[in-house]
Amino acid sequence: MLSALGNPRQAAAQVLNFALVLSTAFMMWKGLSVISDSPSPIVVVLSGSMEPAFQRGDLLFLWNRNFFQDTQVGEVVVYNVKDKDIPIVHRVVRKFGSGDKAKLLTKGDNNAADDTELYARGQDYLAREDIIGSVIGYIPFVGYVTILLSEHPWLKTVMLGVMGLFALLQRE
Repeated sequence: MLSALGNPRQAAAQVLNFALVLSTAFMMWKGLSVISDSPSPIVVVLSGSMEPAFQRGDLLFLWNRNFFQDTQVGEVVVYNVKDKDIPIVHRVVRKFGSGDKAKLLTKGDNNAADDTELYARGQDYLAREDIIGSVIGYIPFVGYVTILLSEHPWLKTVMLGVMGLFALLQRE
């Protein structure tokens, strides 16, 4: 075990290997962003507001249909509210107008009221630029790891430490 740390060349190779894994994951994320035309092509459902369609912890795949088609009533979209950095996953329940000038009203399937209370101050509807993307698929409960890491920040440190230790001690 200590022989890997004793050989500087092998230790450097393993650090570079770990950096390669991280940079590959980052490049895949950026590639998905470009292909999907979405700044966040994969999101995790953080609340129960979309039950029964989506449960807390579901991993959603997004596609931003800017150039291909108009967002329709009934479509599940992910949007950002100005000055808040948590994306919201809700269904379009009303649409006013068409094209890039359309105004959208959303609502969580499990909520009693529409989302006007969630929008930014003075905003009654969503504009096209507020939409991150439309949901095109999902994997149930896979995103629970993300929820656990955000609710327990110390887990991130432990997980990164364990991954780094494995990368350093890995034998080729």
